[in-house]
This record gives sequence, structure tokens and C-alpha cells, in this order.
Amino acid sequence: MGVVANKMKVKLPADAAIDAEIDLCNSGDVYFLRARLSVSLPGLEREIAQAIVNATHGETCAYSNATRSNVEVTVSVV
Repeated sequence: MGVVANKMKVKLPADAAIDAEIDLCNSGDVYFLRARLSVSLPGLEREIAQAIVNATHGETCAYSNATRSNVEVTVSVV
């Protein structure tokens, strides 16, 4: 998020936090992962925080890029 925020000329709050929940799911004999990421960026306008989160997840994050199309991920700004 820091890279994206810097490009947008936005300073991330010192108390930024990400709560990650990972579920091991199954459908018959097939197991798969599902992830929920709750991102807290206190002090930033919601629209700006959402833009940072969307760009990070969609373009920059190595973990998002590595798991794209393999893991269902829900990202929300809280």
C-alpha cells in the first residue's frame, strides 16, 4: 500500500492495519482457500482509502498477483 499511496501523494496513517482471515473450504473432494482482508486506514477519506486498497490488490501486491485466479479474495475498507 505504501507504493500506491506514494504514487497518489497520500501519507498512510501510522496505525494502518490489515486483518486477514483465511478459510480452508471444501467442495466434495476438492479443497480450496478463501481469504477476507479488512483494511483499516484511519484518518483517510473512505474514497481515497478504497482507491489505495483497490490499486494495491489489483496491481501491486505480490501476494495478490501470486494467488490471482487461485484464491477467492474479498477486500474491504473498515
